[in-house]
Amino acid sequence: MKSLTLGSTTLDWGRQTYVMGIINATPDSFSGDGIFRDEVWLERAVAQGQRFAAEGAHILDVGGESTRPGATPVDADQERQRVVPIIEALRQVVDLPISIDTYKASVAEAALDAGACLVNDVWGLRLDPDLGALCARRGVPVIVMHNRSTPKHVVQEALLGGYYVGTHYNDLLGDVLTELQYSIDLAKAAGIPDEHIIIDPGIGFGKTVQQNLTLINRLDFFKALGYPILLGPSNKSFIGKTLDLPPEERLEGTGAAIALGIDRGADIIRVHQVKEMARIAQMVDAIVRSPVIPA
Repeated sequence: MKSLTLGSTTLDWGRQTYVMGIINATPDSFSGDGIFRDEVWLERAVAQGQRFAAEGAHILDVGGESTRPGATPVDADQERQRVVPIIEALRQVVDLPISIDTYKASVAEAALDAGACLVNDVWGLRLDPDLGALCARRGVPVIVMHNRSTPKHVVQEALLGGYYVGTHYNDLLGDVLTELQYSIDLAKAAGIPDEHIIIDPGIGFGKTVQQNLTLINRLDFFKALGYPILLGPSNKSFIGKTLDLPPEERLEGTGAAIALGIDRGADIIRVHQVKEMARIAQMVDAIVRSPVIPA
């Protein structure tokens, strides 16, 4: 895999794990960290981005629509109003690449105009046919995620939040790989070059607790596709269900998933707690990416 340059940052795949810090410009994030809740939301978003940069983030991911199971969709105008001011403000104070977390081409274009340089599409270019062409035309990379989310498979619990049950796969690993390949094919057909494609198996999106655990444990299976892999297990309900803990108590479970995911081949980790996960990534990298010393 070739390295990827985003502004002044070069991601040299295989050399280390890169940390993507989540900035939720929403009032209804599952993790409770949504910043769009009061009149000082912009200031808080900028402060969060600056803190993430100081704590070791390599990328900031800004999103204006919650993707938690059962969340209410928002229209493109509202999404733009949430993310564009944050991206513009962050661009002035933080020298990190900014990713826009959206599946809508119109939102992505406004975000790119505001200073974003990477598109993170949780629907893998399958919902908006214009998004792939936009990424190709603007010369920006895209993260294509696997997603089988359907409202009928969501269960809501007061403590744990929403999670998926009964999602059927004939062959979990094979089906996810095939559907990721479909998104890759969409990207390439739109004119996006191989070096601008990153894949994400979609932890928490249309998968049961056990399916999520299996995907992390077998993350190396997707290296066969030949693209960098993003892993996003942070604070998700499969951790809460496994440990019987609410979102605010899932730090250790997230750390375990991140550590194992890096060992299995994750190139980027998308996280809420940057300081702690950056330290975990650095430690795991020292173990699994260090040169082999002959006995």
